[in-house]
Amino acid sequence: MNYVSTRDISRNKLSASQAIVNGLAPDGGLYVPCDFPRLCGYIGKSYEEIALDVLKLYLTDFTEAELQEAIALAYGENLPIKIFNEYVELFHGRTAAFKDLALQLFPYLLTLSLRKNNVDKTAVILTATSGDTGSAVISGMADVPNTRAIVFYPESGVSDIQKLQMTTQVGENIKVFAIRGNFDDAQTAVKEIFEDRLFQANFADDYIFTSANSINLARLLPQIVYYFYSYSEWVKMGRIKEGDAVNYVVPTGNFGNILAGYYAQKMGLPIGKLICATNTNNVLCDFIKTGTYNKNREFNLTLSPSMDILVSSNLERFIYDIAGCDAEVVKTAYASLKNSGTFSIAVGMPMLDAETVSDEDTLQGIKEVYDSKGYIQDPHTAVGQAAYNQYKKRTGDKTPTLILSTASPYKFPKAVESALGKVLDNPPESICSLNNKPILHNEVIDIQNIRQAIGGFLYSPAIETLLKNRRIFETRQESEDDACLKGTPGGADIGL
Repeated sequence: MNYVSTRDISRNKLSASQAIVNGLAPDGGLYVPCDFPRLCGYIGKSYEEIALDVLKLYLTDFTEAELQEAIALAYGENLPIKIFNEYVELFHGRTAAFKDLALQLFPYLLTLSLRKNNVDKTAVILTATSGDTGSAVISGMADVPNTRAIVFYPESGVSDIQKLQMTTQVGENIKVFAIRGNFDDAQTAVKEIFEDRLFQANFADDYIFTSANSINLARLLPQIVYYFYSYSEWVKMGRIKEGDAVNYVVPTGNFGNILAGYYAQKMGLPIGKLICATNTNNVLCDFIKTGTYNKNREFNLTLSPSMDILVSSNLERFIYDIAGCDAEVVKTAYASLKNSGTFSIAVGMPMLDAETVSDEDTLQGIKEVYDSKGYIQDPHTAVGQAAYNQYKKRTGDKTPTLILSTASPYKFPKAVESALGKVLDNPPESICSLNNKPILHNEVIDIQNIRQAIGGFLYSPAIETLLKNRRIFETRQESEDDACLKGTPGGADIGL
């Protein structure tokens, strides 16, 4: 399987590992697969088995043994997914959010990709986050050899638990900065750095820059797996028969999660509708209903902060595909978005529908679901539930429907407790212990100072020591290898 940039008219092809190392394409586009393979025979298989079946179709320059080992190391006995009635709970990982499913695997795919491309530099993972991605990235990357992870989050745009998960994370190779601005400001700044070759040249002797946001294929492709797995589980439970159509409701901000569902549909999963659930930052809902994307609107801080986004990166991949893989369409649209904040396309999107949910309806939904089912939803899942209720009332669609539950309610206790009128009992240890951990990352920066912040961390005394130790180790290894080849006392004579 080869990959091309959404903005490359010449369609220059890269392998999967090359695209993973790059993260963002040099032209500012996102890497997409050149075709979509069909997946069959997944009913009844384990999550790990389906993950292998999916990934070996896309990561064709990886061996099956490499992928098996990576999957086993990533998930082991801690599979972060459960199916509870109509809810696909994706939050049972290290940081209690759906990002864990991909980001527990990401470090293994990244380090394999670096080796396959003979990259002998340290990988710098730059990540903008609206809350959940940041904590999942640094949890997964902490102390991974030959990597550095730098996260930027909006100072006032994440929950208290999300902030604590990031600011208390231990790891010599990680750094977290709060920025004065919103998520879109952080995401735009990070993308500009990926396109700034002069800036990156300052670090070229030691570092290569990449991303762990869903703009990176190693983050996006693993998310396809839980669509196939949840469908298979519903067949096993007798909720549906194999081949029946199923709708998925996806709380949506950056469009990566719902794009993975769209890719699963293209691979043959019988999805009827992908229902995009948005909060009042409803730029995606408007786009799906009108074909016009317009970020020129008020940015709202809501009870579902991980969806507080007005520039949804992964929408670019979707537009590329529905426009017939026409890079010129994408380039024109995103040039217009950069210059005027808006663009329109004239292509239908029959596989999608969308609803917008207010904070008031979010709180009401949390209470209603708890009262009727005894089930506690986080605000993002509640947006999904309320959106589905609105969609069903508007359309009368009776297709069996799964709702992606994207975060634990314990990550957003203020909103949930406000809705329920009571304190949440028995928080998981990973969240309960946060208040007892020291704050390790407390710097707040202006967005225009992001380059200085990156440089200051990458050449800080602690990181310089790590680099020095790495160079000493590599020099020693080279000396031993030379000795081995020459038959000196440093190694056995191999008879050359």
